[in-house]
Amino acid sequence: MKKRVVIIGGGFTGINAAKVLGNKPDIEITLIDRKNYHLFQPLLYQVAMAALGEGDIAAPLRNMLANYHNITVFKGIVEGIDVEKKTVLTDFNTIPYDYLIVACGVQHHYFGHNEWEEFAPGLKTLAQAKEIRRRVMEAYERAERTIDFVERKKLLTFVIVGGGPTGVELAGSIGEMSRYTLSKFYRNIDPKLTRIFIVEAAPRILGSFSPDLASKATRSLEKLGVQVWTSSMVSDVDANGVQIGNERIEAATVLWAAGITAVGIGKTMAGVEMDRIGRIMVEQDLSMPGHPEIFVGGDLACFTTESGTPLPGLAPVALQQGRCIGKNILLDLKSKARKSFRYLDKGQMATIGKNKAIVEFGKIKFDGIFAWFTWLLVHIYFLTSFRHRVFVLLQWGWSYFTFSYGARLIINREWRFYGSSNKCPDTNGEKDRK
Repeated sequence: MKKRVVIIGGGFTGINAAKVLGNKPDIEITLIDRKNYHLFQPLLYQVAMAALGEGDIAAPLRNMLANYHNITVFKGIVEGIDVEKKTVLTDFNTIPYDYLIVACGVQHHYFGHNEWEEFAPGLKTLAQAKEIRRRVMEAYERAERTIDFVERKKLLTFVIVGGGPTGVELAGSIGEMSRYTLSKFYRNIDPKLTRIFIVEAAPRILGSFSPDLASKATRSLEKLGVQVWTSSMVSDVDANGVQIGNERIEAATVLWAAGITAVGIGKTMAGVEMDRIGRIMVEQDLSMPGHPEIFVGGDLACFTTESGTPLPGLAPVALQQGRCIGKNILLDLKSKARKSFRYLDKGQMATIGKNKAIVEFGKIKFDGIFAWFTWLLVHIYFLTSFRHRVFVLLQWGWSYFTFSYGARLIINREWRFYGSSNKCPDTNGEKDRK
């Protein structure tokens, strides 16, 4: 009888586990994701900054897995997991399993202030990337037409909360775009008036990097007009800016890149041990304690290394964990002992604008344009298909040599049809919303 493997999540862990188990005659695989595509999240900020299109960093799951005839893909929402009955409850059916792989990631954490999300969107999905692009470009459009200097200053002020790689990459992209790209197309905007802030609660940005590389990144950001505020805790966010203790920054655009929390699927399983941000504790073979048939990988897994620190939520970690989980299931079917997960650390990197980056691999550390090309090649390598690699390389090459960004389209939701009304529809979608 074939073993039934259910995979929750089509990210790096889910996809790579599915590929390891694909076309095995004694296995049937069901992959469930609330989206119908795999997203390359490390380049999501490029979509938010109009440097890349959505299709450059996303690929349909069914296309990616079309050659594996034992894999069925469902677009749906997992509502719960019954570990005793070994079933997954979804919004369309109840699916039994012999092995379960849970890899559905994390989401932004607003530290008990979920109301801030309305004013400071995070960057984890394509929808959020498009919303950030809309807000940034809308700010420039409104600044172009206003004659109020105070209002223009507010519109040209951007605050990024969080000084990790995502926050740094967003700030660098906005700084570069305002200085080298948008100034060619707008007549009333002086790039020198654009103010960009990174607000970080820790003593320095890029805390996972060495202090000297973080300092170099700070200097590169400052050259792009980015002001870095460290040891600064945000106490409030509203439609007009952010409050930092007794100080306030008036800004029309606030972006959130601080804090993550695991999705709540762990709470639906009985007896699950989780860390403080909701990640599920796992054994050395990535199985859940007490349930060797359940594996957890990617950002949702809290895997503690020999040094006692959990692995970070990075794409290489999720990719390697997916392969390890798939191989351990195959070892089970051959009645062989499982292997413990060993992470091969490939270093970390972050980009600051178009031709500057920092790279850290063990004791090897470097920055500048060579680091940027290293970052470029690594990210292209991890893209899902040859077509995506070629298109992204061409797009980036054109952007690099022409200082031009992609389609800076502002796309708002169309709220209703106007029928035979003689009124002109509000094309910006700001009025008469339902």
